[in-house]
Amino acid sequence: MDTTKTFVDRENQEQEIGSLKSIRDYYISGITRPYAFRMQRLLALKNIVLKYEKEISLALYSDLKKSPEETYAAETGLVLADINLALKNLHQWMRPRKTATNLVNFRSSSTIYQDPKGVVLIISPWNYPFQLLFIPLVGAIAAGNCVVLKPSELSPATASIMEKIIKEIFPPEYIRIIPGDGSVIVHALINSFRFDHIFYTGSIPVGKIIYKMAAEALIPVTLELGGKSPAVVEKDANIRIAARRIAEGKFINAGQTCVAPDYLLVHEKLRDKFMGELNRTIRNFFGENPAVSQSYGKIISEKRFDVLTSYLSEGRIVHGGQHDRSALFIAPTIMDNISTDSVLMKEEIFGPILPVFSFTNMQEALDIIQLNPNPLSFYVFTADPAKEKAWIAKLPFGNGCVNNAAWQFANHHLPFGGIGNSGIGAYHGRFSFDIFSHAKPVMKTYSWPDLNIKYPPFTGKLKWFKLFMR
Repeated sequence: MDTTKTFVDRENQEQEIGSLKSIRDYYISGITRPYAFRMQRLLALKNIVLKYEKEISLALYSDLKKSPEETYAAETGLVLADINLALKNLHQWMRPRKTATNLVNFRSSSTIYQDPKGVVLIISPWNYPFQLLFIPLVGAIAAGNCVVLKPSELSPATASIMEKIIKEIFPPEYIRIIPGDGSVIVHALINSFRFDHIFYTGSIPVGKIIYKMAAEALIPVTLELGGKSPAVVEKDANIRIAARRIAEGKFINAGQTCVAPDYLLVHEKLRDKFMGELNRTIRNFFGENPAVSQSYGKIISEKRFDVLTSYLSEGRIVHGGQHDRSALFIAPTIMDNISTDSVLMKEEIFGPILPVFSFTNMQEALDIIQLNPNPLSFYVFTADPAKEKAWIAKLPFGNGCVNNAAWQFANHHLPFGGIGNSGIGAYHGRFSFDIFSHAKPVMKTYSWPDLNIKYPPFTGKLKWFKLFMR
């Protein structure tokens, strides 16, 4: 270990954190508020993402073995789509919005203005390190904020290219990126500077720590967390479609996806046929040896590898199970005969291991789901609209799909976020702009008429209050 470099890096980080006042001054100057400024910065971000598209892809391959196709579909393409949406709609998003006024405020007009929140902190994880930092950044820029970015140190190649991109086009008093050990830097940032909003994507335990720290200073937060997201396969489901879409949603990025199906609930009458189709689908997707597949990723670290392989003793492996620590490889794995009290069913798996349970009626499946309530995502596969509506009505969940899995994340017309333990707040597209904006209501009242009924003394006016305030 190069202790000199470590000391220099730590000293630079301390200087970065200590100079955050310059960002506050830049924001207060008002330079980030005009429409033209925001549009120019969004366009600059789009152009540089396109400029470094190949380097971004190489970095993601280095960190997670993502193919160029997967990188575009799940990382750069999503960022570019959000930028394009903002460029097209920003003028409308920024426009003050007239709204109704009640009778008690007769001869007043009401308007909602969209104000930037100020200086915001965005903290991203390692599993989709590019898009989970840059999509919130797009919303923050569009809303007129200054931003401090903290990428994950666990995906160092991607963190490095993102730092290069940010420093090339943005002055540090406007957008600043601070790499390094999150457990040290995030604490230092929040303890030394009052941000106007904190946006965090990551694990539930760390989310709770950040929420607590933010609460001390009454800082609003968006927490995009995780949880155990179930997928239900009803007895009338299209077996081939369900197998293909569940396998893709689960095993993209080697299962290291917050919206991946965490476990399956398959109707007993469909189980054997479905399991056969799921096994065939996995072989069709990744071949007989997924270790050499260009469409299959790797585990992020030896620490995560060890946690994931420890799960393999929690039940019976019915498909896959092969692993190689030196290559950070774990094959797509299906398991059954698992206890609902096992560690595998108490922790978010976040890897390529898929437990399967059977059920004979909805209540039986609901009882298993309620062991881990408020999942981030929920997926149901059925051809019956009545069953579809019943599942959606019965379960609280952050977001979900009918006859699909994980792809709701790519639809920027839908808000993305959790509920309860799986998160607070939602973003994507217009919703990202809203999360980084303050809706500032203003009521303008005209001088005439100035009715005496509003003023003391109030004796005898109760009937009029009841009339006007209905």
